[in-house]
Amino acid sequence: MSIIAWIVLGLIAGWIAGMVMRGGGYGIIGDIVLGIVGAIIGGWITGALLGSDMVNGFNIQSLIVAVIGAIVLIAISRLFTGNRARV
Repeated sequence: MSIIAWIVLGLIAGWIAGMVMRGGGYGIIGDIVLGIVGAIIGGWITGALLGSDMVNGFNIQSLIVAVIGAIVLIAISRLFTGNRARV
């Protein structure tokens, strides 16, 4: 994937994860970073569980994996920082 595709995928995945976790968005840069790191984490988790690379292009499958990874990242972050979602 090109760097532009990673940035767009990261932005979308980070924003969706922020909405799912009821914390709102994290700003455009925060959403991009959250989504890209989420894609890496999600790819590692699915690779370990399924034995295949699930992040292989700009498609729905990669977006879902990135969102799941970003949700895991938010949950771990909130576990250590004690921050809870705004209602």
